Amino acid sequence: MIAEYSWRYTTLGLLMTTAASFIIIQMVRIQTSPQAEVFRNQGAIYAGSWQTIQPTRGMIYDRWGNLLAGSTTVYEVGVELAYVKNPSTIALALNAVVGSDYSSVFTAASQPASKTSVYAVLANYVTEEQKARLERFAEEMEAAYFGEQGAELPSLAGLRYTPHLQRSYPEKDLASNVLGFVSREGKGYFGVEEKFDDLLRGTARVVWVPSDPSKVEELPEIPVGAGLVLTIDREIQAEVESILDQALVRTGSEAGTIVVMDPKTGEILAMSTTPRLDLNEYWRYADVYPGTTPFNRAISKAYEPGSVFKVMTMAAALDQGTVTPSTTFLDTGSIEIGGIYIRNWNWGAWGSQDMLGCMQHSLNVCLAWVAKELGANSFYGYMQDFGFGRLTGIELAGEATGRLKQPGDSDWYEADLATNSFGQGLSATPVQMVMAASAIANDGKMVTPRILKAVIDKGRQYDTSPQIAGYPISAETARTLSEMLAISLEIESSSALVEGYRISGKTGTAEIPTPTGYSSTLTHASFVGWGPVDDPRFLVYVWLEKPEISPWGSVVAAPVFQEVVERLVVQLDLPPDHKRIIP
Repeated sequence: MIAEYSWRYTTLGLLMTTAASFIIIQMVRIQTSPQAEVFRNQGAIYAGSWQTIQPTRGMIYDRWGNLLAGSTTVYEVGVELAYVKNPSTIALALNAVVGSDYSSVFTAASQPASKTSVYAVLANYVTEEQKARLERFAEEMEAAYFGEQGAELPSLAGLRYTPHLQRSYPEKDLASNVLGFVSREGKGYFGVEEKFDDLLRGTARVVWVPSDPSKVEELPEIPVGAGLVLTIDREIQAEVESILDQALVRTGSEAGTIVVMDPKTGEILAMSTTPRLDLNEYWRYADVYPGTTPFNRAISKAYEPGSVFKVMTMAAALDQGTVTPSTTFLDTGSIEIGGIYIRNWNWGAWGSQDMLGCMQHSLNVCLAWVAKELGANSFYGYMQDFGFGRLTGIELAGEATGRLKQPGDSDWYEADLATNSFGQGLSATPVQMVMAASAIANDGKMVTPRILKAVIDKGRQYDTSPQIAGYPISAETARTLSEMLAISLEIESSSALVEGYRISGKTGTAEIPTPTGYSSTLTHASFVGWGPVDDPRFLVYVWLEKPEISPWGSVVAAPVFQEVVERLVVQLDLPPDHKRIIP
């Protein structure tokens, strides 16, 4: 029986061997033929593509790790044209859920599928919630009309969702003036988003992306952009913004700024200015900041600070030895310097005053005399040492330098020495004033204001260090002046005082320059202060623009300072002086 069929097995084996041989020969021939290279090139075309992969943008945190800026998943919504059943339903749904233009979506979804047109984009940056609503509509329609036929039946067939990342700000407008924002093109604008744009974006890589899904593991891992830890304290920032908003309503001020800094390290704990923008809706920028409105007044709007600047003039004179706290001056109500007469804020004569009295009563005549005795060269030398007329170096985009005219400049006159002594005729930003004041609060060591606490890159944290910007005055001068300012506030029972804590500080009221001179009704009201006097832990600068209820810094800005400090000592867990200072 076996012999009877063996020839069949032998024949079948020969046929299969012959066929296999022909296949092998043909494979060898194809691979070695002149057309083989063409086939290989065509195969490579469809094997994948070279694509530029942009890393996920680095996150931004406050000093305690609270997320201030991150990324969220959004979707591109499109249609596969071959599967579209009812373009009208698709257009209606996107109009209702996403707000897309009905006509544009209908036209795009109505295109016939072809070799060159298989997919159309209908909307982008669609949120997870909006996507879920569209998917729910699709399911409800499918259930309602299951099994029915007809071109007019409602249907969302053909919709496709492609995820990608978009910058998000979970705290909306909190610290918006510090953060800045990122456009949909991935570019950072203003604040730290612009200053550290390259660092946050990371390095894009061009990689080969295979078409075969089974080879997805071959994709290289793209490192995310570096993350930033800011010096900002989220809770303090929120409190300060709330206080500022209430102050604007209460005083009728046009705008305002409050800066809180650690005078020993330069760390900015809070920086609040108005207006503010919900960074998730950055496209409203032009509405929120019309015309030349600055994005962050604390760093980019220089103004004539007025009497808060007298602190710097007195510091220079004390440091050089031109005056001492007990030096007396006879105030007759005016003084002539450079051909102009300087008068006090109330046009009154205050008689014999020592330097403490000059600061307490904020006498323009006295400070102009002090600057004259100090001399122009020394005065402007000290002001340069305090950092006026140059950038502070804070890590925020858009910082302004302000203006400090000096002898030798074409527009400087001798009279400028007098007006500059009490903060008129020069300009400075709040952050410049904060840096200069830190020298007095910090035993003569002026610190550079900083907003960056650390960089997180490739899983490691790199902390920044405090930077000393200079030593404009001695430690003795700083302590002497700080004590003078504390006594001055206590004698006048200033509304800036905080129960349980000794505070040093100075008010400022500056008339606003106009094309024809200075306004008699519009002012800038300011206050700069620090404490506790024996060991300063905070330095606060308040600036309210064009207040309506009163022009005076002592009435408008000082109470705001007090309110900030009352919250600040709680958040910093700072005990009152009588518990902290050992007798």
